[in-house]
Amino acid sequence: MPLLPDFKLETHFSKWEFAAKYHMTASDAQSMSLSELLSYATESERAAFQSLHLGYTETFGAPDLRDAIATTYEGLSAHEILCFAGAEEGIYVAMQVLLQKGDHAIVVTPNYQAAETIPLSICDTSGVPLDSADNWTLDIERLATEIRPTTKLVSINFPHNPTGKILEADRYEALIALCRRHNIWLFSDEVYRPLGVSGVPQLRQAVDAYERGLSLGVLSKAYGLPSLRIGWIACRDREILGRMERMKHYLSICNAGPSERLAVIALRNRKKIFERIEQLMRLNLAMLEAFFNRFEDRFEWRRPDGGCVAFPRYCGRDGVEAFTTRLVEEAGVLLIPSSIYRSVLGSTPTDRFRIGYGRTNMASGLAAMTQFLEKNSS
Repeated sequence: MPLLPDFKLETHFSKWEFAAKYHMTASDAQSMSLSELLSYATESERAAFQSLHLGYTETFGAPDLRDAIATTYEGLSAHEILCFAGAEEGIYVAMQVLLQKGDHAIVVTPNYQAAETIPLSICDTSGVPLDSADNWTLDIERLATEIRPTTKLVSINFPHNPTGKILEADRYEALIALCRRHNIWLFSDEVYRPLGVSGVPQLRQAVDAYERGLSLGVLSKAYGLPSLRIGWIACRDREILGRMERMKHYLSICNAGPSERLAVIALRNRKKIFERIEQLMRLNLAMLEAFFNRFEDRFEWRRPDGGCVAFPRYCGRDGVEAFTTRLVEEAGVLLIPSSIYRSVLGSTPTDRFRIGYGRTNMASGLAAMTQFLEKNSS
């Protein structure tokens, strides 16, 4: 396999994520301490965690963990779940199993870089952009023109990173019908589901809506538990899951036992966890909207549909790259400029930045941004 190119987002984070005073571009929801998570556990769950034997675990994932994950879908069983060490491993393995040289894949842009970089390392890959002029929707007719006889997979992500878009239900159904007509796999990154405080309905998960759908999930984003490194793919094709499991043998082999115990607790208490996070998101969105209204000459803001990130436009004459660089260097406020989301598959916006609204530092971060903007108002 060819050497993969530099992962721009992770390289940017390796420099600034823990150095910046105000991490305002986080893509995950507010996390919790180990003791806070264990407070949700039953006595037997706490005892199982504390007495855990620290040996190898099952490659597919612990049976009760897969049972708990399966309950988040419509009528799935543990046998249709394969766990991974985070979502990134799941993306990598799925692309390696579903695609081969001579195939063709279609990927929505902008995107989390792995969504296009990994398919590109295997086969021909085309990009179809979300339309920033039309509420970031996906043009299904445009996507249809990209389909070839060799097209094996379409890759999507809703709620979307970085825009927060949730695709309209009728367009989603049209996309599934298109994939079904051409016998194409639909790989759906659903790591932000079910977060959303806008009232926009969430889409049915791909594995529930389509027989050739694969749904990617993780505890890192909506649950705010990235340190657990527990992700998964749900798929009704058990032969495909078996092939992915055999590739996992060359990677993580199995998940961490302590993480599996904690993941079961989180999944069984997901309603409480989501309620806590969504209450925080509502407060943060109110602060964000007040901030952008105050500086409406510098920014163009649109309330995101779901997830916990947004992609506003920066309207300053200095440009978003200069703005975000000065902001982190002089004020300690970290944002991700749109260059991090540049795609080799086609043009992407050049005047935007990602901001997160799922963490507790919103007030202090916006105060630092306000001070910076007032100081540099000219």
